[in-house]
Amino acid sequence: MKSNINTRKLVSELRKTKTKAWKRIADELEKSTKRMPKVNIHKINKYTRVNEIAVIPGKVLGVGNLDKKLTVAAFQFSESAKDKINKSGKALSLAEAVKQNPKAEKVRILK
Repeated sequence: MKSNINTRKLVSELRKTKTKAWKRIADELEKSTKRMPKVNIHKINKYTRVNEIAVIPGKVLGVGNLDKKLTVAAFQFSESAKDKINKSGKALSLAEAVKQNPKAEKVRILK
């Protein structure tokens, strides 16, 4: 169990949803911080489609470019990643993504 109170609250909120996708993200967030995935923008760009929500249960790093409009929700963002994403789409925290999309429609989980 994570010791950070904000992470525990987020995991609790994700578990309250009725969707498998958000529950899967909660499972990933409960893992050790060392095992959290780090995903570069070029991977997000390669494996997503326009208007999807890419969900990363870890940190998004700024290597690569995003050439399509999409929303990226992640546990953390590097500053360069957040800037690049916001130029063509939208960067959200996981908590914001759950509030905006409780049914997890058009969500693609990347690790």
